[in-house]
Amino acid sequence: MSADQYAFEDPTQKFADITPKAQYLEGAGTDEELSSPADHGEETYRGSGRLEGRKALVTGGDSGIGAAVAIAYAREGADVAISYLAEEEEDAQKIVALVEAAGRKAVALPGDITDREFCTQLVEKAVSELGGLDILVNNAGKQQHVEDFLELDDENFDETYKTNVYAMFWITKAALPHLVPGSTIINTTSIQAYQPAPMLVDYASTKAAINTFSKGLAMQLAPKGIRVNAVAPGPIWTPLQPAGGQPSDALPDVGSQTALGRWGQPAELAPAYVFLASGESSYVVGETLHVDGGMPTP
Repeated sequence: MSADQYAFEDPTQKFADITPKAQYLEGAGTDEELSSPADHGEETYRGSGRLEGRKALVTGGDSGIGAAVAIAYAREGADVAISYLAEEEEDAQKIVALVEAAGRKAVALPGDITDREFCTQLVEKAVSELGGLDILVNNAGKQQHVEDFLELDDENFDETYKTNVYAMFWITKAALPHLVPGSTIINTTSIQAYQPAPMLVDYASTKAAINTFSKGLAMQLAPKGIRVNAVAPGPIWTPLQPAGGQPSDALPDVGSQTALGRWGQPAELAPAYVFLASGESSYVVGETLHVDGGMPTP
């Protein structure tokens, strides 16, 4: 277990007690099933009031990066709504409890974001329950490795694009009428947009699309006082990885290609999302902030 995000530590040894093993998870996977529990900052994230009174919707907020963001936002003073698949209810309730323990309102919104109608309802419910919306984090994603391109079928290709790109479009479009000047939109892209793995052609291309979408929308919305930015994680230990995101036998060694030589943890992403949501980043627009352990990008 690491100290909080302000601690002085050797980054190559941080989270050294978390050692992923070879495993495969059915469906979307849950944190409960991980061979080595991921760190979302449950015991370590220390807030300082940077998002006091804000209202956030985080997709994929039950586990992984989204869970770490939800915890951090709550401890920084924001009320938080999270979306997730119904099968992830157990993980979601743990995050709800942590948000409430921080003294903030938590809203749990299960459903499938590949459904356009649900995306619209998701935003409306979040706005209604939170009493408004001024932070949108499009984070939920689908990643399935396919070694042979000829085995990448239409159904999986379509679902990856609907989860990663269409849902972002639908949710952002539904949210915009509710966002006032000072609001922020943060989209999760990936190192895969810059260094695509041969077995992740569809996933990597969606992340490149998210990059361009974010930069283009940022230019359109900046004059209205709404900032759009993105975060590009490297290899981060989340249920997405053993649930088909990577080959099972590769899991112990993923992250060794980074300069730090290890997996990243969701807790290490949260400060980037806090920065981009807060007033500290008021002059940051159309940026892709890389949190990838040292994987050179253009």
